[in-house]
Amino acid sequence: MRPIGFSTGAVAKADYRRAITELLDSHVRVVELSALRRRELPLLVADFKHLQLGEFDFVSFHAPSRFEAAEERDIIDELDRIAAFGIPIIVHPDVIFTASAWKHFGSLLFIENMDKRKPTGRTASDLTTLFNEFPTARMCFDVGHARQVDPTMLEAKLILEQHRERLAEVHISEVNTASRHDPISDYAIRAFQTVAHLIPQCTPIVLETLIDSGQSTISRELERAAEALIPSEDRVARAG
Repeated sequence: MRPIGFSTGAVAKADYRRAITELLDSHVRVVELSALRRRELPLLVADFKHLQLGEFDFVSFHAPSRFEAAEERDIIDELDRIAAFGIPIIVHPDVIFTASAWKHFGSLLFIENMDKRKPTGRTASDLTTLFNEFPTARMCFDVGHARQVDPTMLEAKLILEQHRERLAEVHISEVNTASRHDPISDYAIRAFQTVAHLIPQCTPIVLETLIDSGQSTISRELERAAEALIPSEDRVARAG
């Protein structure tokens, strides 16, 4: 059974403590701590040692997705406090302003492929350039981003084929035209199934489907994600 969990930001936005409680109550054992908004980072970092994380099998930490170059050093200093516990840091490549400042994270740096809004990190070729710059970094593959960039899923397939050895975490959600992470649709499930065979069973899966306002539930999205990760050929065989 695949290890599937949630981003705290999807469950309860900035209320990460409530998100952690709800996930544990739902017997979820994979969690990504979300500090996507710059203002969330200091409090989450300061509170990190007091969080109930011991029952999770996998924990990662998402760095802020938008900040100014002048803030980069302070943000890295705060992220260092998380990485000191061996927690991987997910980062968007467009906020890596000074590559040398991030290299010390080594294999704890998980670079995420981007949606259509971003100038880099969207394609397999973009990622090759990034990984040449960060040879020990790993990849957080956002299948929803890849589908938004190329609905045919060809680019998703290329990313996974060319960088599969770096794959360390997968983000799943429905990414709409406004780049918002919605609950998973039937269309997304069928698209994701076309590349599911390229994702190892042991890879942690993190749902970013927004359910913070009652759009869906933890259990429903877990079920949808599990279905989306059944390879197309396996689904056909089961139906037969």
